[in-house]
Amino acid sequence: MRTNPKIEELDIYVWEGKADIVDRVARCMASFDVEVIRADDIAISPERTALRPSLAIISVSVIDSGALLMRDWQAAHGIPVVWVGAAPRDHDPATYPADYSHILPLDFTCAELRGMVMKLVLQLRAHSAKTHASDAMIANSECMQALLHEVDTFADCDTSVLVHGETGVGKERIAQLLHEKHTRYGKGPFVAVNCGAIPDGLFESLFFGHSKGSFTGAVVAHKGYFEQADGGTLFLDEIGDLPLYQQVKLLRVLEDSAVTRIGSATPVKLDFRLVAATNKHLPQLVKDGTFRADLYYRLAVIELKIPSLEERGAVDKIAIFKAFIAQIVGSDRLAGLPDLPYWLADAVADTYFPGNVRELRNLAERIGVTVRQIGAWDAARLQRLLALARTSQPVPAESAAEVLVDRSKWDMAERSRVLAALDANSWRRQDTALYLGISRKVLWEKMRKYQIFDEEPETRESE
Repeated sequence: MRTNPKIEELDIYVWEGKADIVDRVARCMASFDVEVIRADDIAISPERTALRPSLAIISVSVIDSGALLMRDWQAAHGIPVVWVGAAPRDHDPATYPADYSHILPLDFTCAELRGMVMKLVLQLRAHSAKTHASDAMIANSECMQALLHEVDTFADCDTSVLVHGETGVGKERIAQLLHEKHTRYGKGPFVAVNCGAIPDGLFESLFFGHSKGSFTGAVVAHKGYFEQADGGTLFLDEIGDLPLYQQVKLLRVLEDSAVTRIGSATPVKLDFRLVAATNKHLPQLVKDGTFRADLYYRLAVIELKIPSLEERGAVDKIAIFKAFIAQIVGSDRLAGLPDLPYWLADAVADTYFPGNVRELRNLAERIGVTVRQIGAWDAARLQRLLALARTSQPVPAESAAEVLVDRSKWDMAERSRVLAALDANSWRRQDTALYLGISRKVLWEKMRKYQIFDEEPETRESE
């Protein structure tokens, strides 16, 4: 029975070094819905800590050994840290890592630990609420409005959903919307896992969990991702990167709706909704023999295609850019500046972002920080940043000419894709738009951009 429902669904990573504090933390937090994880020998997933409330308890002895630096931890994981060291309660802050006030003595009591955890949980929730409020989905374009209509239509289904989209389009945000809008699963946890970042040999422990004492280092029982998602949503990003032998194990859990921890013989019944995402063409992977057909059909009960930033067009590009600028500069400082210059909005609209919304945010952050620091829309500075963004590529090119060649290749490939879709649908615009998963208006814009013409009478276009 929980004695305090306010501390729940929390991960506590304990880096104990020579301090022997993992068991003490586990005992003190035993009455709460908390995962206490011995972190000395495992890789911590930044994706998980970004989405699930988490904090770290780190012994100063780890710092002394040189195995971990505070700033490295914060840069990699971005979660609060409680430092534990052999010092009296009127400690000298100079003894501990600089600029950190969350400190417990080595002989901390359970009351002291719980008080510190509660304090940090409240801070995490306040930060999460602020972040969530600023993360509203912008959908001014027709193709995005159509996608959100699809999300509303299928959000309350219990079936699996497969989300397609290029890198950086916001697949995880769509998965969160599906979770939040579900009347039952939306009240449970949202557990996000990057399938491309699962270390070799840790799949079973991370997904299935383990019992206490099941192997060396298993000092406490650990719930795997499947159990953590019970009653909520399990989001598997980059599902196309999952090796075949792991796909088999995932399929078995989905078919049985149960999981057995390592070191246990007792299966645990599960009830969660699965949302998977990929930027790869899974049917082709099935043909190539690198993805199981039965798993694909199990995942793709409902399929959603997220349009790229180019498909969404200038209306969404500018709106998203403005939202990021407001978030980075701050509404108070932005209120004292003139409106976003038209030349800057036009430049953003005309810029191609291979990394989609993620890359647009990167540009907005550079510009936003500059504007915030100098307090003005400095055209010379900002145009240099725009020029840099326009010449930057995922793989650095040897020269500006090569960048233009890469862009031209992308345009030609996209033009060929549109032509093939038109041919496949006998040049019927509405059927072609549905085939590509875009609106008729977006198709028309693409045809104009790539100078694709046919003999179709103009009167039919207006129908």
